[in-house]
Amino acid sequence: MIKGSCLCGAVTYVARGTPGAPAACHCNQCRKQSGHVWASSYVDDGALEIAGEVRWFKSSDKARRGFCPTCGSALFWDHEDDPFICFSTGSIDGPTGLRLRGHIHTADKGDYYAISAEEPQRET
Repeated sequence: MIKGSCLCGAVTYVARGTPGAPAACHCNQCRKQSGHVWASSYVDDGALEIAGEVRWFKSSDKARRGFCPTCGSALFWDHEDDPFICFSTGSIDGPTGLRLRGHIHTADKGDYYAISAEEPQRET
C-alpha cells in the first residue's frame, strides 16, 4: 500500500496492491503539465482510493489528468483504454520502494536536458 497527497494536503490517496514500476514520460503534454518530466506509477482500476476534490482535465479524446484545484498539484493520469490508473511518483508520501523502469516518449523530450544512454528509453 502506498499513500500520497498533493502539496497542500487537500487531496490524498491510497494505492492498494503492488504498483507498477514508474516511468518518466517526456511527451509535450507531460512536460507542460509537470513543468519538466512526469514520472508516474500505476495500480489496477479500483485499487486507488482518492479523498478530497480532484479536478479532471480531458487532455485528449481518451485520456484525462487529475489535479488539486487548491494548490494545482498534478496527481493522476487516466486513459480510458487502460485497465489501470497512474499516480504521480513525486506525490507519494514517504519512501516509495520503487525504481524507475525507464523513459518514454523520448522523441519529444526537451532540448535543455540529457538522458543517460545507459537508461532504458522508448521514443514513443
